[in-house]
Amino acid sequence: MFYLKQLQEGIDFIEAHLESDIPLSEVARAAGMSQWHFQRIFKALTNETLKTYIRSRRFAKALEQLTNTRLSMLDIALAAGYETQESFTRAFRDCFRLTPSQYRKMGNRSLFVRKIRFDPSYIAHLHQNVSLAPVIHEQPAMQMVGLPTDYYGIDSEKNNLGQKLPPLWAQFIPRLGEIANAVPGVCYGVVAPAGPQSEELRYLACMEVRGAGTVPTGMVCMQVPASTYARFTHRGAAQNVDATVNYIYSSWMLSAGQSHTLGPDLEIYGAQYHPTSEDSVMHYAIPISCTGR
Repeated sequence: MFYLKQLQEGIDFIEAHLESDIPLSEVARAAGMSQWHFQRIFKALTNETLKTYIRSRRFAKALEQLTNTRLSMLDIALAAGYETQESFTRAFRDCFRLTPSQYRKMGNRSLFVRKIRFDPSYIAHLHQNVSLAPVIHEQPAMQMVGLPTDYYGIDSEKNNLGQKLPPLWAQFIPRLGEIANAVPGVCYGVVAPAGPQSEELRYLACMEVRGAGTVPTGMVCMQVPASTYARFTHRGAAQNVDATVNYIYSSWMLSAGQSHTLGPDLEIYGAQYHPTSEDSVMHYAIPISCTGR
């Protein structure tokens, strides 16, 4: 359960810096993780983005100050990260359907947003009756050719996965015949951070190739390094794969004594995949290293 300790360290860092600007990269650094993986695991466990949680905790502190102190509205607004009292009041009203002044008069403690405490029982509560078990296998290095895009995943408030990935695949599938020396029968979605401190992910809809060949116009070539992969089966509609990914990043990875290598994840679409069938089967694989925990 080492990841739980890391996540809690990130939460504790947020609590200690609520009155200052909190870069997401600094939260992840305090937890000893990359920004992308901290956000990914946090979203899987809590079903909210890290930015939303930080904003909620700042509101919680503001609620407490409104009830228990005589601080001015401006001081409370500044401590909550707002530049003006007006912007704070507007955001507060949008969130709670009343103004800070109205809340101060009511003293309504039921609005408090509580600090998260990660523990094994909390995870078990979120994932009842899940029994997914991966196939662990050594994946040789692969040369991929396909169409790329950058997008915001479900762990971001800017999530535009639904707007970016389906059109990408719609463009890519008709062009499979253009890829020289392609390994037939399987397509891949390669998922990796777009940059070391970026919220965006880089996605490649692609096929594996063996041997040199001309890369078709608009496509790119990418090397996926050799790694040990944990491959999970996802059954049903592909748009629900986030439920499988959430399980992998929370329940399984947190308890299996494995850690993510920070290499690319793989979506694997073989002969059993069908885009609309409930009987469809695809796989999602993450690169791992045994930690011995």
